[in-house]
Amino acid sequence: MAVATAVPRSDEAVRPMTSSEKRVILASSLGTVFEWYDFYLYGSLAAIIGAQFFSAYPEATRNIFALLAFAAGFLVRPFGALVFGRLGDMVGRKYTFLVTILIMGISTFAVGLLPSYTTLNAYGIGWVAPVTLLVLRMLQGLALGGEYGGAAVYVAEHAPRGRRGFYTAFIQTTATLGLLLSLIIILSTQGYVNSAYPATTVTNPDGTTTTLTAFQVWGWRIPFLVSVALLAISVWIRLQMHESPAFQKMKAEGTQSKAPLSEAFGQWKNAKWALLALLGLTAGQAVVWYTGQFYALFFLQSILKVDQFTANVMIAWSLILGTAGFLIFGSLSDRIGRKPIILGGCLIAALTYFPLFNMLTAQANPALHAAQANVPVVVRTNTNDCSFQFNPVGTAKFTKECDVAKALLARSAVSYKTENQPAGTPTVVSVNGRDFPVADPAFSKSITAALTEAGYPAAAANPTVIKSANPLDIFTGQKLAVIGILTILVVYVTMVYGPIAAALVELFPTRIRYTSMSLPYHIGNGWFGGLLPATAFAMVAQTGDIYYGLWYPIVIALFTFVVGLIFIPETKDRDILA
Repeated sequence: MAVATAVPRSDEAVRPMTSSEKRVILASSLGTVFEWYDFYLYGSLAAIIGAQFFSAYPEATRNIFALLAFAAGFLVRPFGALVFGRLGDMVGRKYTFLVTILIMGISTFAVGLLPSYTTLNAYGIGWVAPVTLLVLRMLQGLALGGEYGGAAVYVAEHAPRGRRGFYTAFIQTTATLGLLLSLIIILSTQGYVNSAYPATTVTNPDGTTTTLTAFQVWGWRIPFLVSVALLAISVWIRLQMHESPAFQKMKAEGTQSKAPLSEAFGQWKNAKWALLALLGLTAGQAVVWYTGQFYALFFLQSILKVDQFTANVMIAWSLILGTAGFLIFGSLSDRIGRKPIILGGCLIAALTYFPLFNMLTAQANPALHAAQANVPVVVRTNTNDCSFQFNPVGTAKFTKECDVAKALLARSAVSYKTENQPAGTPTVVSVNGRDFPVADPAFSKSITAALTEAGYPAAAANPTVIKSANPLDIFTGQKLAVIGILTILVVYVTMVYGPIAAALVELFPTRIRYTSMSLPYHIGNGWFGGLLPATAFAMVAQTGDIYYGLWYPIVIALFTFVVGLIFIPETKDRDILA
């Protein structure tokens, strides 16, 4: 692999940004914020979207299909990296990520206009709604697969030597800002629409009625539709920009790759660096990022039973407080190197996740924390009958007695132990010495009542669980403590994510840079990170320990630390124009 050579630090490292460089960062960052905003909108509104486009099915099934469509966006990201990475290395950085933002923006706007299943079914074509939605989601994932690499490469190739970490760190803020922007617009739209417009009562296929808020009926479309304004601004700014200096130099010298994919991944001298970038940088970065922003939200809502509004408010505040860390650590990486910060973040996160999430439980839901420590729960079963309940899209069915028992306890955030029994022995759950056979038709109701009586708080009637009435309702000790813990997790995110773009750009030569860096980034973040919540929950259900799922990010982060320490070179002083 042709690697760039190290050069002495120049005076450029201390000069201020020029107006041209500021426009480069603004054009790249604003567009990428918009891309992430679009992507996160769907995840935040998945339940409502399921009711709109999969209403032909029961509620549980429609939610499964909604999650399947969401997962499709993650799964196709690496393919988008291949498609647009190749174009970026052959046609140019500027025009390629101009195309990606158009695809993402038009797809998002189209979701806001797409008629529901019920509307189209009146014309006998109800199936068109969910199929079109799936296609739009896949287009979003493809576009995002090409957008990040283009933005990172474009900014890095404009940045002066000694400042690439700081300049590209602006790109790294975009995922967090996109998530924050989507939360703010959803919460504000929801609050206004539901207060200004009346609820609607609808009749279900089985004859029952359901009351829906105005936001659930039509207001959810507004966040998708207003994105067209962001699209227009982003496209206008990007049209004013010029191609990157590195690509112009390569084009002038006639050294462009004629086959970026085969050169990047078909030749071991190049492919090995993509593999090392995945295992020694992006896999660990991804799990730390997803733990700090997404698993923390999942843990608050699904494990600690914090209501959706409060959980989103707490996460939003932690993002606001921690986002500056991207720029701080990006700038610091220009002075001490990319490796110490990225790998240090992986190591610190791995060593502190258990105590931090334990403290999060104690602060967010004290009654649940006490019950987990004081109420003995045992599952007596033949462990050979127990499945590993990995179910990333919710389509798998677990019907064995052991699986039924463990799934119910895991959903209720109950800590339990498992005692192996001889084959053929009925599964029994013991709570404080009282036995409840899983085969009993009333098992679910009986075990829930027993857990509540023993000290496990019912979610709806738990006076100790954290709760906020509005986004500014945070000034109590309990709420500030939760925000503080979440902010620490976000700081870990900024450590590993702030310098990653510069590290990836510097690892590969100009002729295959866009292609080479995009694939390991999106496999790491789309697959290693995207599968984290489902994998962690399966581990919790398997063991009966609500913290056991943390072993997934811990092991991968430690693995990345070791691989990166041994095999990844320090790149901060490389000349990427060489």
